[in-house]
Amino acid sequence: MRKFEDTLLYLTGLFVAIVVISNVIAGKLVQVGPFVVPIAVFCYPLSFAFTDIISEVYGKHVASRVIRVGFGASIILVLFSLLVVVYPPASFFEKNKAYVDVFGFTPRIVFASLLAYLASQTHDIWAFHLWKKKTKGHHLWLRNNLSTMASQFIDTAIFISVAFVGIFPEAVVFKMLVSQYLVKLFIAALDTPFVYLGVRLITGKWEIKESV
Repeated sequence: MRKFEDTLLYLTGLFVAIVVISNVIAGKLVQVGPFVVPIAVFCYPLSFAFTDIISEVYGKHVASRVIRVGFGASIILVLFSLLVVVYPPASFFEKNKAYVDVFGFTPRIVFASLLAYLASQTHDIWAFHLWKKKTKGHHLWLRNNLSTMASQFIDTAIFISVAFVGIFPEAVVFKMLVSQYLVKLFIAALDTPFVYLGVRLITGKWEIKESV
């Protein structure tokens, strides 16, 4: 039982780390084939794999609490980022502009990010357990992929629309939405073996058929 609880602690820590890291690095844009996306698309989709593992092994209510912990960590990041930006640097410190550039989130971007996080992660847990009920606990790969694909779309659609509609032309916003979703979808599709492996390492089973 102690090992079971310790594993949940580790999974929660990794989930929160991914959420916070994604928020910090999201400002850097990179080229992925024909798409221009925030570099966080390589990191953030992993968070859905962790919530799916937690949902499968520990149940819906525990996964929901983990999401709230991640939300709290994001709020703390925003508050300390604000402190980094507004607190005057030492007279001899020459790197202040770099810190302001990295941590100077605009309120609209922060709101879009937090809203997208809450909506997509909450949907992921709901959809995961909906499909678990429909499949009677079988086919972990199916509920993992269906819940994550829909949740990634919700995350991308909310963030891009709330953050950028009215700032960029509609065609540009639509291209950003499609580009980010396709890249996230590809990365998320690769996580299924790791979800199976995580469940197996924790429980000794490939999937949990009981409803938790």
